[in-house]
Amino acid sequence: MIVEYIEAAMEEARYEIIEDEEPYYGEVPGLAGVWATGRTLEECRRNLAEVVDGWILISLKKGLPIPPLGEHRIDQLREIEIGG
Repeated sequence: MIVEYIEAAMEEARYEIIEDEEPYYGEVPGLAGVWATGRTLEECRRNLAEVVDGWILISLKKGLPIPPLGEHRIDQLREIEIGG
């Protein structure tokens, strides 16, 4: 369920080139605060996928709503543990 949601988020991602030492910028519209940069487009995509993953975990931990992406949903889990 989480992997499919991340894949759906990556399909909706938007990228642009900015003036920065990491010139590739990507974000997922509809997921507030989810953005990343990279020296290459592929690095930016990898970084963005990691941000989406972390955003999901934090949202679940805090009980925050996770908006559906198309037909992909993540319902609140009863309890999760982050870290060891």
